[in-house]
Amino acid sequence: MASLKVPANVPLPEEDANQLNEAFKGWGTNEGMIISILAHRNATQRNFIRAVYSANYDKDLLKELDKELSGDFERAVMLWTFDPAERDAYLAKESTKMFTKNNWILVEIACTRSSLEFLSAKQAYQARYKTSLEEDVAYHTSGDLRKLLVPLVSTFRYTGDEVNMMLASSEAKILHEKIEEKAYGDEDLIRILTTRSKAQISATLNHFNDKFGTSITKYLKEDSDNEYVQLLKAVIKCLTYPEKYFEKVLRQAINKVGTDEWALTRVVTTRAEFDMERIKEEYLRRNSVPLDRAIAKDTHGDYEDILLALLGHDEHA
Repeated sequence: MASLKVPANVPLPEEDANQLNEAFKGWGTNEGMIISILAHRNATQRNFIRAVYSANYDKDLLKELDKELSGDFERAVMLWTFDPAERDAYLAKESTKMFTKNNWILVEIACTRSSLEFLSAKQAYQARYKTSLEEDVAYHTSGDLRKLLVPLVSTFRYTGDEVNMMLASSEAKILHEKIEEKAYGDEDLIRILTTRSKAQISATLNHFNDKFGTSITKYLKEDSDNEYVQLLKAVIKCLTYPEKYFEKVLRQAINKVGTDEWALTRVVTTRAEFDMERIKEEYLRRNSVPLDRAIAKDTHGDYEDILLALLGHDEHA
C-alpha cells in the first residue's frame, strides 16, 4: 500500500546520476529535477543511483544534496534518499540525543517495522555509530521509560500469524489487572507488549475488549497526561493499528499553530514506500479532507512539491 509512484520505464542509474549532477551545476540548483528523479525511485533504485554517482563523480550524493539544498526541503530529500535501514538508524540516533530526546520515534521504529526491518536498522545503527541502539537507549533513559524502551528495542518478534487463544485470554486478564492497579511499569505488562508477536497481541487485545467491555487504550485514557502512559498507548497503537497512529501524528503536525515540519517530514518519508495509502485513507476518514490537500494548504515551494510527490500527487507521477 505504498504511495510512491515509480515510472514503468525507469532510466538507468547512470542516466539518473548524470541528471542529478547536471541539476547541481550553475548558479542555481534545479530542485524540480531532483524531485522528478529521487521522489520516483524505490529504495533499491536510489541505492544504485548513489553507488553510480560515487563511482562516476567521486562524490557522495548525500553530501552534494546537503551542500546544494537547505531548510525543510533539504531534510525531506536527505531522509528520503537514505536507505530505509540507514534512515531508521539516523532517526533513532536523533531520538536518543540528550537535548533532542524523542521517545515516540523509538516506539515508531521498534513497533511499526517488521522484525527483519528493525534488525537491519539496528545493524545500520551499529555500523554508523559504533555502539548499539540498546546501549544508547539504556544510557539516555531511566525508571519506567528504561524498563519499557530497552526491551522494546531489544526484541526480535515472531512474525507469523499463529495465535494461542488460551494465552491471549490469560494475558488479557493480566493486562487488565495491572492497569486497574495502575501498575503501568509492571514486568508482566511490559513483557507482553514488548515480546509477543503482533498477531498474538491483537488477539490478546480483542479478548481484553470482549471481557471488559472497552479497549485497553480507553482504560489508559484517564492517565493520559502521564508521558509513560502515553508511550504505552503509542506502543499498542503502533503494534495494532499503525495507520491510526501515523494519522494522529500527521493531524497534530498540521492542525496546530505553526506546522511541525519534523513530524510531517518523518512520517511521509518513512511511510511513502510502505503503508502511506492506508494512512491517507485513515486521514480522510478522520478529517474529511484528503491528506495531500491538507499538506498543500500548510506547506509551500519545493518542500510542498516533494511531499506531494511522495504521496503520489504531482505532475511527475
